[in-house]
Amino acid sequence: MPDRRAHRSFVSYIDKSREYYAAHGYTQPYQWPYHHDVPFTSLTKTLSDCTVGVVTTATLPANWQNLPESQTKPVKKPYAEPSVPIPDVLYTMDMEWDKDSTHTDDLDTYLPLHRLQELRQSGRIGKISSRFYGVPTTYSQRQTHQSDAPAILNWCKEDGVDVVLLVPL
Repeated sequence: MPDRRAHRSFVSYIDKSREYYAAHGYTQPYQWPYHHDVPFTSLTKTLSDCTVGVVTTATLPANWQNLPESQTKPVKKPYAEPSVPIPDVLYTMDMEWDKDSTHTDDLDTYLPLHRLQELRQSGRIGKISSRFYGVPTTYSQRQTHQSDAPAILNWCKEDGVDVVLLVPL
């Protein structure tokens, strides 16, 4: 039977991104980052001996410093916060995702610290980093390379992190 679909049945984020930038007047198509030398390293020890960190793209809630609401905005710069106690919520409403079809009510979908605690207790991982890390989604390769990524890397080194989970929203 011939396929009669006129359009793809999935969303092409590459096409959507290019269309978005073109609609905003950019004459060059968006250039996706490409690494000729993959910036990953093999583990030198077992996962059960590793300290695991988490990087999320969710931001800190506007009132994370207990300031009056009139003086607060979501934090839009890299941050490091204690992993214990695990926060009840992070701010996600400023991010672009299908809010009609899904939600971010389950913190573990974008900050899986409870799941990591279970893995630590079972002996699958060694330790959880004393801090978790956040980096806003800015869509700027320059900002990511020059400021955001180096800040996260330095915090991970300070905390003795061996493995990092990147959890984008």
